[in-house]
Parts: sequence; C-alpha cells; structure tokens
Amino acid sequence: MAKLLYDDNEWTFDKLHAADEAIREIALEELKLDVYPNQIEIIGSDQMLDAYSSHGLPLMYNHWSFGKHFLSQAYNYRKGYSGLAYEIVINSNPCISYLMEENSMTMQTLVIAHAAYGHNHFFKNNYLFRQWTDAEGIVDYLNFAKNYIKKCEEKHGTQLVEETLDACHAIMDYGIDKYRRPSKLNKEKELEQQIAREEYVQQQANQLWSTLPKRKKKVVEVKEERFPRDPQENILYFIEKNSPSLKSWQREIVRIVRKISQYFYPQRQTKLMNEGWASFTHYYIMNRLWEKGLISDGHYIEFIHSHSGVLRQLDHDHKYYNGFNPYALGFDMFTDIRRICSEPTAEDLEYFPHIAGKNWLETCLDAVINYRDESFITQFLSPRIMRKWRLFEVSDQEMDSYVEVTGIQNKTGYAKIKESLSYQYSIGKFQPNIQIVDANLKGSRELILSYTKHNKQRLGGSRDRVLEYIKYLWGYEVSIKENE
Repeated sequence: MAKLLYDDNEWTFDKLHAADEAIREIALEELKLDVYPNQIEIIGSDQMLDAYSSHGLPLMYNHWSFGKHFLSQAYNYRKGYSGLAYEIVINSNPCISYLMEENSMTMQTLVIAHAAYGHNHFFKNNYLFRQWTDAEGIVDYLNFAKNYIKKCEEKHGTQLVEETLDACHAIMDYGIDKYRRPSKLNKEKELEQQIAREEYVQQQANQLWSTLPKRKKKVVEVKEERFPRDPQENILYFIEKNSPSLKSWQREIVRIVRKISQYFYPQRQTKLMNEGWASFTHYYIMNRLWEKGLISDGHYIEFIHSHSGVLRQLDHDHKYYNGFNPYALGFDMFTDIRRICSEPTAEDLEYFPHIAGKNWLETCLDAVINYRDESFITQFLSPRIMRKWRLFEVSDQEMDSYVEVTGIQNKTGYAKIKESLSYQYSIGKFQPNIQIVDANLKGSRELILSYTKHNKQRLGGSRDRVLEYIKYLWGYEVSIKENE
C-alpha cells in the first residue's frame, strides 16, 4: 500500500512539493504531456481578486477600470454571492500558476494538476499559442509596460494617461495581426525601439526649422492614391503609425495595449478546449492518485464534489444561466473522444471512422495541438454528446413572428446542430467586421471606417461612443459607413 501524500487537509510547502512530484510523474509518463517548467506561487484572496480584475495578469499596469472590477468582485466575494477562481495561470516560460492560500490541500492538488500541467501543456503545444504568443518574453514585457505607464503618469498626469488608455481599451480587440506572425517580445529591444522612435520624431521636427535655401523644382501634378491602399483591420496599429495628433508617449501606450491584446488573441479562440483539456487532465490525474493509494477516500470525495461543481451546466431557465459552461462541454468532448477511440459503437464507426478504435491519448494530444474551439466542435462533436446535452437548432428570423426548430436529434439535424454550435464559437460572430478604408492625411484628415454587416446585424448602441474614442486617438473627424 502506497503512503498517502497527506493525512489532513492543511497544506504545507512540503506537501505541495510531494503532490507536485506525484502529479508530474503521471502527467509526463502516462499522459505524455509536454510542459514548460512550473513556477507555483501561493497568494491570498485579495491578491487573487487583484489579479483576476486585471485580465488575470498580476503584473498588469494600473487603470481605473481594474479597480472598479476589483471592488465589485470583492463585494460579491465577501457577501458570499460569488466565489473566486481557485487559480490563475500565465502563459509564460516558466509557466506561472497562482494558487489561493485559502484552498485546502486537496484543492491545491487539483489545481496544480489543472493549471500547472493541463493549461501548461495546452499553452505550449496548441498551434495558436505557438504562432501568436511569446511565452519567453511576456512577463518581462508586462513589467516594462507597467513601469512605462507609471512614468507617463508621473510626467504627463494620471488623467491624460487614463484617457489614452480608455480609448485604447475601447478598441483593443481591433489591435490584432491575424495574418502576420507578431515579433518576439523583448524588453531591451522595446526600450531601444522606443528611444529610436522618439529620436525620429525629434528629427522630423528639426527639419521644419531648416533655413537652408532650396532650388525650386518643377511642379509635377501627381494623382493622389487612396490611403491606405487596402482596407486595414488592425485599427490600433494604423493609428499608432499614422495618427496626426498623438504624442510619442501616447503612441507607445497604443503599442502596449496592442501587444497585450495580441497575447489574448489565442485565448479568446480556445476557451472551450483549454478549460476542457485542463479539466480532463486534472480528472485523470486525481483518479490515478486515488487508484495508486496516494490520496484517501475522503480527499477523493472532496475532489469529486469540487469537480462536479465546476463542471455543472445550468439549465436554460436558471436565473444564473449564461450559455454553455466551457469546462463542462470541453471535458465531455475530450472524455467522449476517449470513449470513441476505446469502445466505439456502430454509430461512432459511421461518424468517426478516422478515430474509432485508434489510440485515445494520441488522438486527444493531436486535437490539443491542431484545433481551436470552432474546428474542434466541427470535427469531434458526436451525436451522443448532442443527445446528452439535449441540443437542437432554432431559427429566429427578423421577418418572422415565430421561431422554427430547424435541427433535431436525427441524421440531418446532427449536421445542422454541429454547424450552428461551431459558429457560436467563431470569433467573427462576436467581433463586427470593421476596417479602415480611407484616411485623408493631406486634406481634412478625416478617418473613414467601413462596417460590413453579417446577417443584417446593425452596430449596437455603443457605436457612437466607440467612434468618439477612435476620434480621440486620431485627433480629427471619424465616420463609419455600413455596407450590406
């Protein structure tokens, strides 16, 4: 009989180290996970609230909106209206996992398996994170950003800096390079480039004062081309490079917000998979610890209670219903992949001939590497999961006074349901297609945007407010055209 990792539920650093060693053995040898080195830190509830309110980044720069979120979440937490995340994990190398000191030892074991190995493996291996984020440089860059904005506040005043950040935050989702891999984050390189950009601005200003006589040249009339030549969807980048009014320090703030927005780009597309895989990982590891006699029956029951709570899917008519729980659906899909591979039914052989009967671990690891939420659902959502979740498709057209059930749980309906659910996780569904189509730099300097409607959806009530933020950064009139 193996010796228990811990007898009581009070955590100590020695117990955490022993649990981490046992978890690591299962994660690397049985699940074949490939992870960054781990850095596990214990923080209090106030520190967790602070980190949670600033996009989950403990090194984030200061901004009033983070304080607003902190006060709201702190009130709800202390009144018992809501709980806190058991952990926060940063996609960095080493991978940093923050655990709450209020957690019991069982919960610390669970979240180490969940965050330090499940999320860690996903961050290191998923193609979106490999392509769009820089785990090596993010912590240093956040530190650079925090210090730079603090210096700007001291030099230019808190109000002006916060106004600039407000405007950047309003359009930070439009600061993404979707088709070009971003450069590596490097604190020293950023400082060098910052100095070089400031020197260039000064050089341009000096040229205005040049009094050297110049020979008159024959004026040749050239037809002015549209600028930009092609529509630009990275609005923050365009403003950073071309705004006629921004000061050099404001351009740096635009750049900082744009870089951080890029860091979150993969996370917005993999929430279902990332949480599902981390939940699948901790479930496998905690069960193996119990099977090996390393945790007691009592601690195992505590784990199951917490696991079931996190993976609970509220009914659609529940007052706290807020869509599908990504932990629950993601976990069920990875669990179902294991079932299809290990014990395929005739239905599985029909719908999933490419994975039925194959090695379940290799299939799951391949899914983690090569898919995002949208394609993951398209490829792996099975009829059994649709029946378990009681999914169906409803059509609600603007011109109709009724709704129509267009997809039920039959052969035709499965394809429709899968397509509709996949679309729910498409990043394009929630982010309007807005691009810069014209910037009159030599005339009125008006900036013209174009919005292409999807499903006849008009821009919401925040349209004018967001345009005001863009106008603040651009410095001149901003208008938007809505295209069908």
